Amino acid sequence: MTTTEPVRTRTSIVRVVGASLVGTTVEWYDFFLYGVAASVVFGELFFPKGEELTGTLLSFATFAVGFFARPIGGVVFGHFGDRLGRKQLLVLSLLMMGLATFAIGLLPTYAQVGALAPILLTVLRLVQGFALGGEWGGAVLIVSEHGDPARRGFWASWPQAGAPAGQLIANGVLAGLAAFQSDAAFNAWGWRIPFLLSAVLVLVGLWVRLRIEESPVFQEARAKQEPVDKLPIIEVITRYPREVLTAMGARMAENVSYYIFTIVIATYAKEHLGMGKSFALNAVLIGAAVHFFAIPMWGALSDRIGRRPVYLIGAVGVGVWGFLFVALLDTKDFALAALAVTVGLVLHGAMYGPQAAFFTELFGTRVRYSGVSIGYQLASIIAGGLAPFIAVALLKAYDSGYAIAVYVAVCAVISIVAVTSYTETHRRDLTTL
Repeated sequence: MTTTEPVRTRTSIVRVVGASLVGTTVEWYDFFLYGVAASVVFGELFFPKGEELTGTLLSFATFAVGFFARPIGGVVFGHFGDRLGRKQLLVLSLLMMGLATFAIGLLPTYAQVGALAPILLTVLRLVQGFALGGEWGGAVLIVSEHGDPARRGFWASWPQAGAPAGQLIANGVLAGLAAFQSDAAFNAWGWRIPFLLSAVLVLVGLWVRLRIEESPVFQEARAKQEPVDKLPIIEVITRYPREVLTAMGARMAENVSYYIFTIVIATYAKEHLGMGKSFALNAVLIGAAVHFFAIPMWGALSDRIGRRPVYLIGAVGVGVWGFLFVALLDTKDFALAALAVTVGLVLHGAMYGPQAAFFTELFGTRVRYSGVSIGYQLASIIAGGLAPFIAVALLKAYDSGYAIAVYVAVCAVISIVAVTSYTETHRRDLTTL
C-alpha cells in the first residue's frame, strides 16, 4: 500500500500539470496570435489607410481592449470558480477563447465591409480577453492545490510555460507562412490560417481537461465551509487589499517587459529598423524555446530559496537589460537580435516562474480564485494591455528605442518595491489560509 501511494500521487499531479499546460498553451496561442497579427497585418487590413505607424497604433488599441476585458473575466470566473470549483470554469474559458479566435479567422476586412470590420474585430478581442481573464487563475490554482507543497513553485510554473509554448506555436506558424508566401498572399488570406487552426488545438485541450479531477484543497475547504454572505470579490477587496496591490505591482515589470520583448519587437524591427517580418518572428521563436525551459527552472529555484529573491533577479534584470535589448536590435544583426530576446525572456522567466505559486500563497482558499484573478488581471490593463500602445507611441514621439527601455526600467522599479515590501510566502500551507 505504501509503495503504490507515491506513484498514484505523482501520476495525479503530472496529469493535472499536463492538462493545465495544454490548456494554457492553447489559450496563449490564441491571445498572442492576435498580438503578433496586430503588429504585422491588422493595421493594414482592418483600419482606414493612412500613415503606417498610425494604423499600427489603432491595431494595438484593439489589442489593449482585450486586456480591459480580462479583469471582468477574472471577477466572473473567479466568483463561480470559488463557488463551483476550478475544473468547470477552465473548460468554459478554453471553449470561449477558441470560438472567438476561430471567428477572427473568418472576419471580413475594412476594404470589404468598412467600419464594421474593426468593430467585429474589437468584439471578438473582448471575448478573448474575458476568457483569458478566467483562464489563468484556474489553471495555476488547480496545479498549486494538487501538488506537493515543497515543490509548489516548480509544479505551478508549468502552466506559466504555456505562455512561451503558445507564443512559440503562434510565431512559428506565422513565420512559416511568411517564409513561404508572398506579402500579397499572406495579407490576402494566409494570415487567416493560424486563427482557423485554433479549432483543432481547442479540441485537444478540452479532451485533456475533461479528464482531470477537481482540486482536493478546494473540495476539502468546501466540505468544511460555512455559508458565506459576502461575494468572493467583496471579501477579497475588504480582507486582502494589500495582497491585491502586491500582485499588481509585481506584475508591472513582468507583464510590460514580456510584451516589449515579444510583440513590440515586431513593430520596432519593421517600422524603425526596416527589417522584414521574419527578422523579429524568428528571433522570438528562438527566445520562446529557451523561455519554455527557463520558467520551471526558476520555479524550482523559488522552492529552495524563496519567491522574493528569484522574482527580484528578474525585475532588476529586465530593468537593466531593456537598454542592452535596444542596442542589440539596433545592430540589425539577427544573431544579436535573437540573443537580445532570449536573455530578456530568461530574465522575465525569473518573475513568471515563481509568480503562480507566489500569488496563490497570497489568498485564502475560499476566495483564492477571485483573489489571484483580480490581482493578476487588474495589472494587465495598465501593464501588458497598454505596453504595446505606449511603446509604439514613445517610438513615434522620440524616434528611439531607448525611450521604450526607460519605460521598462520604470516598471521594474515598481515591481521591486512591491515584492520587497511583502513577506516571503513559499512556506505557507494553503489548507490553513
